Amino acid sequence: MYVNNVIKGKLLESQELVLQASNNTKAQFANSPTLSKEIMNAVIDALTAHTTMSKQAIDSERVREGLKEVLLGPAQLYEALRGKAGGKELDRG
Repeated sequence: MYVNNVIKGKLLESQELVLQASNNTKAQFANSPTLSKEIMNAVIDALTAHTTMSKQAIDSERVREGLKEVLLGPAQLYEALRGKAGGKELDRG
């Protein structure tokens, strides 16, 4: 998810990479120094963004409540967890 959603999304924003991908074979593109540089930039950007969001969540109960609403709504956390349990009741011991 991190690679496909976060890193790939950032790389797709690079016009230089779009141009290189359209003008080179996959093997040539894989050896591009620009690709290596852009991957590093994407990782750093993701770290910065995630650090900022995490700090906001640590500092604000309102932000944490908002996260919970998204997780229980569109993100379907509850349903995903129930799916992992095979839909059966778990012993709460």
